[in-house]
Amino acid sequence: MSSTSEKTNKNGLKSWLSTSNLVLLSVMWGVLALLFFLLFSVTVPGEGRPFWYGIGTLLSEQVAFAFAGVLCLRNGLSNKIASGRNVWLGLGLGMISFFIGNLFFSWWELYWELDPAVSPGDLFYVTSYLCLTVGMLLAVRSRRLNLELWQWGVILAIAVAGMAFAGWLSYPFDFTLDFDSASAAAETTEVIETARPAPGWVISLERQLEPLGPPLNLLYVILDVLLLIIAAVLLLAFWGGRFSQSWRMIAAAAFSQYIADMWFKYADKNIPNYESGDLLEVFFTFTGVFFAIGALLEFDVSTRAVSRGSRRRRGSSS
Repeated sequence: MSSTSEKTNKNGLKSWLSTSNLVLLSVMWGVLALLFFLLFSVTVPGEGRPFWYGIGTLLSEQVAFAFAGVLCLRNGLSNKIASGRNVWLGLGLGMISFFIGNLFFSWWELYWELDPAVSPGDLFYVTSYLCLTVGMLLAVRSRRLNLELWQWGVILAIAVAGMAFAGWLSYPFDFTLDFDSASAAAETTEVIETARPAPGWVISLERQLEPLGPPLNLLYVILDVLLLIIAAVLLLAFWGGRFSQSWRMIAAAAFSQYIADMWFKYADKNIPNYESGDLLEVFFTFTGVFFAIGALLEFDVSTRAVSRGSRRRRGSSS
């Protein structure tokens, strides 16, 4: 009796954690995040966003990135994944790195109430971009590209449009390491230190990292455009194949990342005293949601293909 009940419980848990249910859960999380941003992102002129709203936006992103990271790493540790374990290890490490970067950024912005040009979270953001780029490049390499001329034209158009838009946002270009400006930044930081509850070591670290802001912003733009181009290549390379659905989701995740990053860059540059959490930043949450769905679909297709192959082998041997 006990073994029967245990088996029933396992089957019930397995059905609850099925691919379709987890995909539905991911979609629901994205919809809830969108509703949250739509309802509470608009602020009264002259008033900042409340603390609870910042926590809400942080949770919407962190849950999505953590879920996506776990699912991508599950694919990376599985021998059944057809597109390659290293591909998904790169994507999973990228999601986890972004998750950690968000923690540092939110610590600086929400807890210390600072608006730094650079925070320790940027180290993990850059790591995230590099891991995602490597993972997606490995996916492209594993696929024999046999694109038609019009497909290369689409990729070229996306690349030109992406670079032009990013260049317009970044103009004028300033990527010099101006450490001489640290003294001027220190005077500004002194005012911040007396008005905000940040300890001395945080203020000192902010002063040291501030000159890295311009070149780091340029690096983000380059990596954003690179991810956008790779996503377009993946979208066309896997179009119509057995794994097309999962890689459409990965491409949608890269497009979402580009939209969110470009908006954040525009707002930070053109809106005085901008506080993160505007409506278009919901695309950060969509990025995690799309990566999670892509990982789920890839795992489902790969495991079903392996099970079908094993059944064929057993049938032929009998």
